[in-house]
Amino acid sequence: MAQGTFFSILEERSRALGSLLCVGLDPHPGLLPAPTAQSARDLCLRAVRGAATWAVAFKPNIAFFEAFGAPGWEALRAVIEAIHEQADRLGRGPIPIILDAKRGDIASTAEAYARAAFEVLGADAITLNPYLGYDSITPFLEYRQKGLFILCKTSNPGSADVQDVLLRDGRPLYEHVAQRVNEWDRYGNLGLVVGATFPQALARLRQIAPQRWFLVPGLGAQGGELEATLRAGLRPDGLGLLLNLSRAILAAPDPARAAAEWHDKITQTLREMEQQ
Repeated sequence: MAQGTFFSILEERSRALGSLLCVGLDPHPGLLPAPTAQSARDLCLRAVRGAATWAVAFKPNIAFFEAFGAPGWEALRAVIEAIHEQADRLGRGPIPIILDAKRGDIASTAEAYARAAFEVLGADAITLNPYLGYDSITPFLEYRQKGLFILCKTSNPGSADVQDVLLRDGRPLYEHVAQRVNEWDRYGNLGLVVGATFPQALARLRQIAPQRWFLVPGLGAQGGELEATLRAGLRPDGLGLLLNLSRAILAAPDPARAAAEWHDKITQTLREMEQQ
């Protein structure tokens, strides 16, 4: 990626495209014509080539590639390289790549995870699990140009089992995580993962972290509502949300058309909100 912090480049691209769309690259086995790394690669390449015009970022999920062993790792590298090639072809600056890995460990293990994500694969950002605390985040923080999205209030129904547990002061744990992220953010490279399926939590987290970027899964197949998400989480400047769509684009007959339609849907919803 070109010089500049991850979030400065993300913001510049979002403004340039007039888009909040993040395309998740999750090659589920059920979407593949054959259970091979090559099929996973080809499905993702099709989405990358089709959606790059509208995507602020791409988010490959490492699990679906790791499941194929060494060939899957090479497939992921090929997908990342294809994203770079599309950025060069379109000539509108770099396209950020968020590695959806949800890593969370300490000491030399965390250092190894960080090297793999940022030095070997060349990702621009990564998702991290904060359960082990600050020292599990520290090795990633040292890559100051990279972005770190900390799991906060995730989109799955079971998130309530842990993330909604009330602390002694009456706050749910996810609010405590957001406050800790505010304290940990030494270099301005931390964001939050907040699901579209919980708009009230999203609104509360926007109060706690008014300027932070949120990576927002849960739209589409998981049932999150677009307008409620935008109302709850958008910053006053119209930015701050990366709305992740995966299967709706990856499995579409025409990924380019699907990405354009979602971009238009987001834009139209924002326009209608302004008029209300």
